[in-house]
Amino acid sequence: MDNNNGKIKLTECVLKNVYLKLADVSDSQSLFEVMDRDRLYLRTFLPFIDGTKSPDDTKSFIEMMSCGPAKEPLYVITKGKESIGLIGFKSTDVENHRTEIGYWLAESFQGKGIMTNAVKMLCKMAFEKMNINRVQIKCAIDNIPSRKIPKRLGFKPEGIERDGELLISGYTDIAVYSLLKNEFSV
Repeated sequence: MDNNNGKIKLTECVLKNVYLKLADVSDSQSLFEVMDRDRLYLRTFLPFIDGTKSPDDTKSFIEMMSCGPAKEPLYVITKGKESIGLIGFKSTDVENHRTEIGYWLAESFQGKGIMTNAVKMLCKMAFEKMNINRVQIKCAIDNIPSRKIPKRLGFKPEGIERDGELLISGYTDIAVYSLLKNEFSV
């Protein structure tokens, strides 16, 4: 990692041949293609999928995150030259030294440790470079693969946010996990 506001440098290795790359608008087409290919799977737990109808929608999201008022780091997860997912910070509260990590990964790449390692890298960045004390992850209670990630990394369960998100199937409860800087180990 570099000292460019705590952001990961252009590419950072997650696992062999898997990298995090700072997202920019040139990634819009490849990210849209993976979302479109896995649309039926991803839409179960990602409410924005149905509203993502073209690469322009993906471009608008990247622009909002990287150029908008939040300017929160967003990373494309790549395997070789293929985009396979996205991870980034959201709802960062600089004054209170807290942030949330959001992520998604193409179905065929799940269960290989990719997202667990990517989340760990973002936690390290948050705690060591961004002056963050608390990292939070929220997952739909039925999204078991996603819920395993914070548990593997030592996040503490904080409770359930009732009807916390509107999914394609209706409102769902959200499991909330947090990790504090003094609990993090590399």
